[in-house]
Amino acid sequence: MMDDEQRYRAVHGRDSRFDGMFYTAVRTTGVYCRPSCPARTPKRQNVDFYPTAAAAQEAGFRACKRCRPELTPGSPEWNIRADVVGRAMRLIQDGAVDRGGVSEVASSVGYSERQLNRLLTAELGAGPLALARTERARTARTLVETTDMPMTDIAFAAGFSSVRQFNETMRAMFDRAPTEMRGRTVRPGSDTITLRLAYRAPFDLDRTLAFLGARAVPGVEEFHGGVYRRTLRLPHGPATAELSAGTGHVLCRLRLADTRDLMGAVRRCRRLLDLDADPQAVAETFAGDPLLGPLSARFPGLRSPGHPDPAELAVRAVLGQQVSVAAARTLAGRLVLAHGDPLAPELRTGGLTHLFPAPAALAAVDPEDLPLPRTRAATLTGLAAALASGGVDLGPGCDRDDTERRLQELRGIGPWTAAYVRMRGLGDPDVFLGTDLGVRKALTGGAPAGGTGPGPDPDDKVWSPWRSYATHLLWASL
Repeated sequence: MMDDEQRYRAVHGRDSRFDGMFYTAVRTTGVYCRPSCPARTPKRQNVDFYPTAAAAQEAGFRACKRCRPELTPGSPEWNIRADVVGRAMRLIQDGAVDRGGVSEVASSVGYSERQLNRLLTAELGAGPLALARTERARTARTLVETTDMPMTDIAFAAGFSSVRQFNETMRAMFDRAPTEMRGRTVRPGSDTITLRLAYRAPFDLDRTLAFLGARAVPGVEEFHGGVYRRTLRLPHGPATAELSAGTGHVLCRLRLADTRDLMGAVRRCRRLLDLDADPQAVAETFAGDPLLGPLSARFPGLRSPGHPDPAELAVRAVLGQQVSVAAARTLAGRLVLAHGDPLAPELRTGGLTHLFPAPAALAAVDPEDLPLPRTRAATLTGLAAALASGGVDLGPGCDRDDTERRLQELRGIGPWTAAYVRMRGLGDPDVFLGTDLGVRKALTGGAPAGGTGPGPDPDDKVWSPWRSYATHLLWASL
């Protein structure tokens, strides 16, 4: 936790590590900025700090046109926190308010709308509607600047209830009319939305994409020439995403069946690559550790990849029980061909042909028809039924402890599978897979050069809250 004096020092040093973690509002200009804004540092007495962009906007400030604070990485705090505020923020970022209103978010976290509004306002300076409005404006600006869609279509695709509300919100937040934001580089008639996804350096993108590529399911994913592609199942329809390295950013190309899913697709891509991570904080935690210190220095910017579809990840975790990564890919590919949804021709790109089977489709399959041992086939269909019925919640606002417990109550799902789903499917940065064979091998096979090694049973609590990164560092060491 930082106090305001520490925040001001970060602003004075233009420290980009804190972009997205707090926002600087300048009373004399009426704008709010990211900490690394290149403009002249304002005097301390003229500055206020806000935990979210929505809070700064609610206080009457507009976004800086020079540093574009709306383009910063998200705060890693929302990945770490398991309390009501953290769960609510993950739901809001996923578009839950636009799909079902504040009542959907409140019911998902077990609070009344009034209680939720009070909690968020007290801690974040803005309620759920204001937070959702900020996400809506970001979506709209992206569509304005990267597509040739008519402004009326953009307004409704971004979630605004009217064109007037769209125009007023954009002017209030960005001090410009939407028509003034339209870029000159938009390709008329393009069916692809191209975005730049920000991250905090350092970032070993090559290793992250290679990790995903090694596990790519044929028809759903592919990895060729440094470009990772996959299909996405989104609330309003299917989509495809293509991710590759840019200069200081991740280049993201999206094809959407429905543009209302834009920010949902972006959030899933960010979660997949762990783009909101704080690698400096992870490195500082591990720096003095005899095992992880040398590994962290050897693999700077290593991420803990998540997954865009937690249900898919859970099914694939069951498929991967007691088999190699290559064998799990083969089994998943067969499942996709037999039960996946074919992708519309206009969305296909490269080798992408299907969406991964939905839980409801797998729950209806006779276990005897699956290319699996009988026990594991029963586990898979039982898991699918629990996901389809809501008995197990893998949504962004779920209670992670409760979800892990419910997973382990299902026949055939043990601690490793449940923890793996929690780490990758739920994006929890603090999961150590101590019983994983690869982790055990790394621990017992000796430490890296300069380390001493903790043995097979280390005290992983000292690595909290970044134990997922410890797991990935040990895997990388092999």
